[in-house]
Parts: sequence; C-alpha cells; structure tokens
Amino acid sequence: MRRNRSTLFLGILLILIGIWLVVSRQVPALQQWLDVEFSWPMWTIGAGILIFIIGLIVGAPGMAVPASIVTGIGCILYYQNATGDFDSWAYMWALIPGFVGVGLILTGLLGENTRKNISSGLNLIVISVVLFLIFGTLFGGLAILGPYGPAILLIALGIYILVRGFLRPKGGQNETR
Repeated sequence: MRRNRSTLFLGILLILIGIWLVVSRQVPALQQWLDVEFSWPMWTIGAGILIFIIGLIVGAPGMAVPASIVTGIGCILYYQNATGDFDSWAYMWALIPGFVGVGLILTGLLGENTRKNISSGLNLIVISVVLFLIFGTLFGGLAILGPYGPAILLIALGIYILVRGFLRPKGGQNETR
C-alpha cells in the first residue's frame, strides 16, 4: 500500500512538472510571470526536491522530513538573498520545526503512520508559526502584531496546548501511578 502511494505521488509530481514545462514554453507571458531568478539558493531547494524524489523512488516516505527541511532552508535563503534581509535569520530559524511538520504530514500522506504523523506535523507547524511570530516581533522583523504581540501569541499558544491536552484521547496512553 505504501509503495503504491509513493508511486502514485511520484507519477503525479512528474506529470505536473511536465505540464508546467509545456505550458511555460507555449505561453511566454506565463513564463515571465512565473520567472524565478535562478540564484545559488535554488541549488539548496533543488537538493531538497531531489531528496524527496529519491525517497519516493525507493519507497521511503520518511525521506520527506529531511527533504522538507532542506527545501525550507533553501526558501529562507532565497528570500534573504532576494531581499538582502539577512538579519531576518534572527527569527527565521523558528520556521525549521514547521518544515519538519510539513515533512511529517507528507510522510503520513504517503502512508507511514498516517494519523500520528499528520497530527504531530500539524502540532509542529502551529508551534513553529507561533515562535516565528514571537521572535519576529521581538527582533523587530515583524511589526504586524504591535507592542503586545509576543504576549498575545504566548497566551494563544498556551490556550492551544491546553485545548489539545483536553481533547487528546486517554485510552491509548499509559498512565503511571
């Protein structure tokens, strides 16, 4: 079953890449609209995509986690290189756990411990986004939350953790007394 999902996903990915190549050649305006400057961070993004494809070919869905990390870091580097905002690394690192979460979700979708991986991945993404917003606000990179942003985000994260704790099923957990 897991091998079938990997094969299906790889086939769909290759078809989408082929369609994009044909359409971008036939409609030059689309190619200009989607024009991505090929700079050195694109090599990092490409390496992440290659890791993912290798994982699909060999039937190892768990390879989606390192692939997501490498691709995500490549995207951060691309943003920083394009904007010159290298100081943003002071808070951008908080996105890395979210990249792990994306990898876990992909691993789950490809058939490996589906429910657990998707749940864990979503948790990591939420925590990562909250940390990103807190550190981005504290270090001056994000002004959208105003002066009370970090406090509001900490409260929201605390509420999220409490709600998740109350909603978690108790039958599957070991209790020690």
